[in-house]
Amino acid sequence: MSDLLKKAISLGWGLTIVSKEKIEKTVEELVKRGELAPTESKELIERLVERGEEEKSQFKDYLREQIQRILTELHVPSENDVASLEQRIAALEKRIAELEETGGVINAETDNQ
Repeated sequence: MSDLLKKAISLGWGLTIVSKEKIEKTVEELVKRGELAPTESKELIERLVERGEEEKSQFKDYLREQIQRILTELHVPSENDVASLEQRIAALEKRIAELEETGGVINAETDNQ
């Protein structure tokens, strides 16, 4: 994945997913203010981090699907399409070289390929 795409994903998630450190700091503040028991803080942090990771994974899947849909709509060839064309070009180049060597005459065995 390109760096630009990774940065775009990170930027998009920056609004909804915060770092573990930020979560810990916020939970710590809740404990200090007495809004959360210290025994509950670790569990809350783990749940929030886990949820963030799940959402990040879902977002990546969604983004991948959307990119694939757009590439398909724009008729951008797939990696397999390009590989197939490269093979065809190589075969045609070989045949041209053979024709040039024989002065335009090709034997029946090569012609059947």
